[in-house]
Amino acid sequence: MKNLKLAALTMGVILLGSQALAGGVGYINYQKVQNGYPLAQSAIKEIDSKSLEIQQFMVDKEKQYKALSTPVQKQNFEETTSRELKAKEDALIKLRAQKEELIFNKIQAAAKQVLVEQKLDAIVDYRVIFVGGVDISDLVIQKLKATP
Repeated sequence: MKNLKLAALTMGVILLGSQALAGGVGYINYQKVQNGYPLAQSAIKEIDSKSLEIQQFMVDKEKQYKALSTPVQKQNFEETTSRELKAKEDALIKLRAQKEELIFNKIQAAAKQVLVEQKLDAIVDYRVIFVGGVDISDLVIQKLKATP
């Protein structure tokens, strides 16, 4: 009887100890967080605006091209337009990369805060979780909205 009580007590301590040490795994739906983050939404709008500017640039250049009469003018115009278009596209790619990095870093920082606050062991993408885990997407969105 004494051994049974000791075994039960030992088992209880082991179970409680292992639960206290195991923080668990959180998972995040990055797309959901991005959609709920105002800074990310404004970045998307800015990038879309720049894309539309490039499209309008091409429409305007096409009209100008049609007005040219000689092959030499057309060739010079094509070369100039090509350089201008390349510069605009490069600027758009650079802007997109900067915005994506900024948003990712801010989401990652907020996720790290949630990790510490929720005493989680790790945070993974929601697509790798089959069963279990804790969805922290909404907590991260709240953190992001709370910080400027």
